[in-house]
Order: sequence, then C-alpha cells, then structure tokens
Amino acid sequence: MLRTHTCGDLTVEELNKEVVLCGWVASRRDHGKLIFIDIRDRYGITQIIFLPKPNTETYEKAKKLRNEDVVKIKGMVNSRPKKTENPKISTGYVEICAQELDILSAASDLPFNVEDNVEAGEETRLMHRYLDLRRNSVSQKIILRHKLNQEFRKILNEQNFLEIETPFLTKSTPEGARDYLVPSRLNENKFYALPQSPQLFKQILMVGGMDRYYQIARCFRDEDLRKDRQPEFTQLDLEMSFVDEEDILSIVENMFASVFSKLLGVEIKTPFLRIPHKEAIEKYGTDKPDLRNPNSTEKENEYKFLWVVDFPLFEYNEENKRWQSCHHPFTAPNEQDIPLLDTDLSKVRSRSYDLVLNGEELGSGSIRINSFELQKKIFEILGISELEAEEKFGFLLRSFKYGVPPHGGAAFGLDRLCAIITKSSSIREVIAFPKTQRGICPLSEAPSYIEEKQLDELKIKLIKEEKED
Repeated sequence: MLRTHTCGDLTVEELNKEVVLCGWVASRRDHGKLIFIDIRDRYGITQIIFLPKPNTETYEKAKKLRNEDVVKIKGMVNSRPKKTENPKISTGYVEICAQELDILSAASDLPFNVEDNVEAGEETRLMHRYLDLRRNSVSQKIILRHKLNQEFRKILNEQNFLEIETPFLTKSTPEGARDYLVPSRLNENKFYALPQSPQLFKQILMVGGMDRYYQIARCFRDEDLRKDRQPEFTQLDLEMSFVDEEDILSIVENMFASVFSKLLGVEIKTPFLRIPHKEAIEKYGTDKPDLRNPNSTEKENEYKFLWVVDFPLFEYNEENKRWQSCHHPFTAPNEQDIPLLDTDLSKVRSRSYDLVLNGEELGSGSIRINSFELQKKIFEILGISELEAEEKFGFLLRSFKYGVPPHGGAAFGLDRLCAIITKSSSIREVIAFPKTQRGICPLSEAPSYIEEKQLDELKIKLIKEEKED
C-alpha cells in the first residue's frame, strides 16, 4: 500500500507517529513562511503543514501544488495549535508536519472548483463527472446508495431469498414503454431487447422451484425522460412462492423499516397504512397521495409510507378502443371479481399494490396468475391472440403447463428511493453516471455514430432524412 492511513483516519491517538497519506489537494494556503494544504480522499480530509526548514526541497515542491494534484505525503502527526482545531471533521485536532512530498499526478486548470457549492451547470458537471464525484455532497450519496444495497441484501439473505441474475439480452415484448433493441450478428435480421424488467424470468424462477428470489436489477426503457426517469435504471426486484398479499406486504414493510432504522436512524411504524385505489382518487385526487403534515414541526426526515391497493385490473384506452392492463397482463384478478370478467371489466379489481413514499410511487407488485386457462382468458380480453401470446410470452406460457405455485412479488426503484432520502431534486444526483433529459451521457458522449463496417456486419442500413431546399 502506498499509504499507511486514509485522510479520515488520524486522531490524537496517532500523535508523534510517522504516517503516509495519499489523496487530492483540496486547498492550499500560504501563511508567511508556512504552507498549509488540505489533502482529501473518499474517507475525509487532513491538514498538512510545510515548514521551510529542515525539508527545503519538500517546501519548494509544496509551493507549486495546485488544487486536485494527486500527492503522497510522509510526515509526523502533531496536535493542531490551540484555537485552530476543527471539531466539525474527524481529523480536526491533528495535522501532519510534512517530511516528504511526491506529486503523483499533476492537475490541469479545472473547469469548475471541486466544492459543494459549485456554480457550474449540470451538463458541465456531468461532462467532468470524475471531478463532480470528488465533491462530498455527491460522493456521500453514492456511498449511501452502496450501504442501502448492502442492507437490502443482508435482510433478504437472512430470509432465505436467493440473489439470481437474469438476462440482459432477451426477447422484445413491448407492452407500454418502447424497448431498446440490440441487433444479433449471428442471427440475421433478428434482435434482442434490453429488459424493461425481469418479470417473465422471475416468474419462471418460481415455476422452477427457486421459491424466493431477489435481484438488484438493471432495467431499460426507451421513453421520454423527466426528473425521475432515466433510460437505464435500477430496481430491487423480489418474487416469492406460496404466498399471498399479506405475506409480501409484511416482508416489504419490515425490510424498509429495518433499513431506515439502521442507516438513517429513522423509526418507521408498521404496518403501513393501506388505501384502496378508489378512495385515494376520490379523497386525494391521485393514486400516490402524500400524507405528510405540511404544518409538521418534525425535521422533511418525515417519511410517510402507504400502500395503495385494489387497483382496477383493466383500464379502457379511448385512443385504441380497447381494454389494457393497469399493471401488466400477468397480474391476478381479485378472486371475488373473477365472474365480472364476463360481465363488467370496469369493476374487476386486481391483486396488485403500489408502495408510495411521500407522494412518490416507490414501487409496485402483485399476486401473479398461476392458471394457464385464466392467463389465456386475460390475453383474450386484452386482444392478444394465441399467436401473438405465443410469440411474445410462449416460454412462460409453456411453463404454466407443468405445475405453477401461487406466487407474487414486487419491484422498487432504488434511484427514486435514494433521491427521496437524500433530498435530491433529481435521480440524476444519485446515479454515478447518469444521462441528461435528452438521454445523452455528457461524459462518454453516448449515443454515438458507429462505423460502416459494424453496420455491414449487422446487415443494417441507415436511412438518412432528406433535407428540404
């Protein structure tokens, strides 16, 4: 290791020890013959002092330091002089008297200052995301996101869930948002689709006897972007066998309560409030009501979870003059309402549920259909022919002929969750390398043109729009 400690390690317990630190120069201050720098890494910040003697060469090097230079410093741990301590940081009672200085990598002129109150616009910051990530306000969100993922994994592992990866290159089954398509070089004129969700595969896993599955899943949707949307996003995906709604909702509630308690120090009351969809619309005018008290004196760490339940199974699309699924076509109808499938589709309730947090839909789920005949009937209502059903969902339907356990699950948006708990104005703030609202990555300049040779290999010809005179 090049260093003996990180920039967040040192306290008065290390006084008079020789240490080696590595990091970025956060600032430099010349006080007469004394030079002070703050050296920063992911773990914290430490003050370094350079004296003109006896280490003249080291002192002369320090004169040339610039912000964001990467340095290696050897020195002795001293107490800071009285009244110069900084109790706001963990290393605020010590400083390093530098003996040696190595400039490992020099930094050029910066496009913006690496500080929390940066004035640069979002596109500039995303173009230089490697600098933006050094800002404490950004890095702490990425670190919190890591901790959230680890806590979710720990809780689910303890409850016998298996973390199982599902394919990225899969079959196009457009139902709502557009798919991102990937041409297959080895299968001429055929395309893969990037998954909008692992829905079909996680149901297959239940048919395959895996019983409890989870995945921190990457998903892709080619849709118009807003502050809470990205073309690629991450969700915590769950599925369970031999369960009903009560089992799923209880597991989810306890999971979120545990995570909020351990990571945020916030106690969440369970069970969560449940509101039927009809009541939510009539009372609040939305299916994702925000039940926080606007006059509350509690610290906007006030979190109000609730379930919206009993969604309609179908909604009528006036434009296309047909019924469509409110969630997806694998959602089971309320058992009491199954006779209404032949009489009044508008009154059929689904066995689905949305989790709402502070007026934001955090995720949704449902009990799935596990009857081949009922699934076939739902497809007929939705105008999906047997041929179309076979083409889109054949591999799932075939599995239904060989014994399907009652099963259900849910999926929760991790980008949105992180944005809510960090009080971020956009989910772009909690994603390491986000796209802009135009779906562009300013850092890598994706999407980009590709070479004619690659197009020829894929048997693809581009159509160029003719410009009007």
